[in-house]
Amino acid sequence: MVVLALDTTTPAGSCALALDGSVVREQASDVSLPPATRLPLDLITLLEHSGVALGAIDVFAVATGPGSFTGLRIGISTMQGLAFAAGKPLIGVSGLDALARVADREAAGRQIATWVDAWRGEVYAALYMNGVETDAPVVAKPEAILDRLVNQPTLFIGDGARAYQEKVLQHLARHVLAENPAPLLAGTIATIASDIASKGAYAPPHAIRPMYVRRTDAELARDARTAG
Repeated sequence: MVVLALDTTTPAGSCALALDGSVVREQASDVSLPPATRLPLDLITLLEHSGVALGAIDVFAVATGPGSFTGLRIGISTMQGLAFAAGKPLIGVSGLDALARVADREAAGRQIATWVDAWRGEVYAALYMNGVETDAPVVAKPEAILDRLVNQPTLFIGDGARAYQEKVLQHLARHVLAENPAPLLAGTIATIASDIASKGAYAPPHAIRPMYVRRTDAELARDARTAG
């Protein structure tokens, strides 16, 4: 099974190719270019360097969020277009689930806090233990989340954890950052999608939706106008 995966949840996005659940190649995106400019060129370049034709892809996979509204929309629509054209499945994978999968290798009995930078002094966050989500995704100030974690040693991962690492490490001596707090995720997304595809548990491409967690600025502005 050949899986082509894309992550646009953070500015440091990535794409990857997996064969039978093992990552063949993973590459970072050019952070100097917006997603609309670098896609689908990144994917084409990845396939060319791997010597794999687009027609050989069995399953497409994409990160559903949370993250940049624009990045998520462009990433999902790009992969939906490829999946529709090829008549192949598209599997959506939470970026937080992918971070937890990466961190699980070094958790050593700790719970895992996945933090993605939500800007405005906030993070998208969820908690995991032994590969299972124990707290659903929220968007909040780092301090508010840390205040709820005083009794449990926690491993933090994600670009949000890197951005607020001083707050994390000052809060409790038992809190630690992952060895690589902001890893590329497309490879892990590809392996998760391989697992899902092998069970046949996926929806049609048009059913994939972004996981925003926070409402968009347009929605907030609309509510403000309505309240006024």
